[in-house]
Order: sequence, then structure tokens, then C-alpha cells
Amino acid sequence: MIPIKFCGFTTPETVAAAVAAGTRWLGFNFFGPSPRYVTPDRAAGLIAAVPASVGNVAVLVDADDALIDAVLAAGIDILQLHGRESAARIAAVKARTGREVWRAAGVATRADIAAAIAGAGPADRLLLDAKAPKDSLLPGGNGLAFDWRLMQGVNPPMPWGLSGGLDADNVAAALAVLRPAFVDVSSGIEERPGVKSVAKMQAFASVVRGA
Repeated sequence: MIPIKFCGFTTPETVAAAVAAGTRWLGFNFFGPSPRYVTPDRAAGLIAAVPASVGNVAVLVDADDALIDAVLAAGIDILQLHGRESAARIAAVKARTGREVWRAAGVATRADIAAAIAGAGPADRLLLDAKAPKDSLLPGGNGLAFDWRLMQGVNPPMPWGLSGGLDADNVAAALAVLRPAFVDVSSGIEERPGVKSVAKMQAFASVVRGA
């Protein structure tokens, strides 16, 4: 089964349901404008109940060192940088924290994909999401997909994940076209922005298992 990252958790009930569904990673969003935003203190309470076999990922947007330190103290394992961080900043975060760092980038064209790969620097993983609309406050989690065919024949030098507009209805089609190292979903497993659906998580995981 291709590993899954379920992202954007705010309640212990949905964290438990995601773990039961078989997620490999849980994402916690520390970007204030997001409807999925949690404080480091709130995340710490949620992470405390997560088994060691499931990784905890901080979704960060141009975060300063103080916020990074706070989320690490909350129990975060992995730092996902989803802002305008440069390759040098990614390298600095890795060197300072000693943690796994993922680079997330929005794409709409092959040129965007090439830029995302070039700008990932020493990132451990690359997460490709749909480019956000110009008027969006959120760099990801907008429920939009990019043209998956753009990744055909592209081989990033690090494991890469597919995100953006995925749900139980289309993830099998995406995996028929591509073989990413993992898939990432947030809005596609929600009843409404910020409110996760247990049934949708279970359905998504079931489809990925069968793909």
C-alpha cells in the first residue's frame, strides 16, 4: 500500500480514526489563517495519543525559529515547509533541528515542477500540491488538483508525494497514472473545512489499499 498522510487534525476523535484507518503520517497545521490551525499546545495534547508507528508532521508557512522550536517541543517529528522558504532556509532548518524536512510546493505547469525540484535543496521529501489561486490565503488545502500527467517521466531526486484535490473518488485514477512515494489529503477527507470525516478517511484508505 502506498503510504498515506492525512493532514489537518484538530480533535482527538479524528486523530484516533486516522490512526485506525492506517495513515502513516498525521499532519498538524500551524498556519494561522487555515481552518485547520492548531497551536503547539493544542497539538501536543493530540500528539500524546499517537502511537510511535505514526509520524507527526508540522505544516509550516514561512515559520521563524521560535515557532519551529515550539512545534518540536509539542512532539512533532517532521517539518513540512509550505511557504516561500529557499533551499538555503531548508538546509538551515535541517542543520539546526536535525529533523526530517519536507518541501511542499504548489504547481500548475512543468516549469513549476522543475522549480519545485530545484528549490527543494536538501529536503528529505518533496510534496507536490496544486498551485493556490492568486486570491487564496492558503498555500495548500484548497481542494484543487493539478494535471497529474505533468509528472509522467519526471523523477525527482528525493521521494515525492502527490497532494491537491485528492479524495476517495479520484485517488485510484491518480495512482493509475503515477506512482508517488506517498499521497497526502486534507480537504478530501472533510465534511467541511477543518472538520474531518471518519467515513471519508476510511474510504480513502480503502481505495489506496486496493490501487
